[in-house]
Amino acid sequence: MKRRVLATSIAALSLATPALASDEEAEFWFNPTASKAVNGRTTIELETAQRFRNDPRHDTYFVRGWVKRDDDRDNTWGVGIEQRWNGPDQREVRLLQQVSYGLGPIDFRTRTEQRFVSTDPQTGWRVRQRIGTSIPLGDSDESWSLTADAELFVTLRSTTPDGQTGVTGLRTFVGFEREFGRYEVSLGYLRQQDVRDNAPDRIGHAPFIGVGVAF
Repeated sequence: MKRRVLATSIAALSLATPALASDEEAEFWFNPTASKAVNGRTTIELETAQRFRNDPRHDTYFVRGWVKRDDDRDNTWGVGIEQRWNGPDQREVRLLQQVSYGLGPIDFRTRTEQRFVSTDPQTGWRVRQRIGTSIPLGDSDESWSLTADAELFVTLRSTTPDGQTGVTGLRTFVGFEREFGRYEVSLGYLRQQDVRDNAPDRIGHAPFIGVGVAF
């Protein structure tokens, strides 16, 4: 019951538009990943994404490499590095640290990022906090599940000296997931809200396709 209430709340959040004024655009996100277990606790992962956007926003592509390890309390710790291409002229490297953990039916992920943007003069620091849940829709391990999550972006230090700090984004997702042997498929709707000072918030509405394979 708690899972259903949480999933419904996140779904309502993803459909809401809290900004008084906003620029809204359609997008499409594709997120393939590949992972391999090194031993019973350690996994290496390669994650990529292609985000297609309408003008004037540029398409975005990235590739991330992760090393993740489970501890005795079923928490998963990870460190990673990311190379990102934001349109034809801007490049970005990110150093990533995160931990995924659960509390009853609720799943959490806390991530910190150090951002190095080619067109900006200083290193940015950001914290991303995600909360979500998943509801199995069948009895078998390969049944579809309803999943929903919300992630808050908090910028501690901008990549520009006079850049915005504090809450700078909210990402919500509602969709379905299923495992097919060593493959996992995720289908759903993603809403990305960029919170901007002295300007309308920028909101992207995207169908989302995720495909993962474990070797």
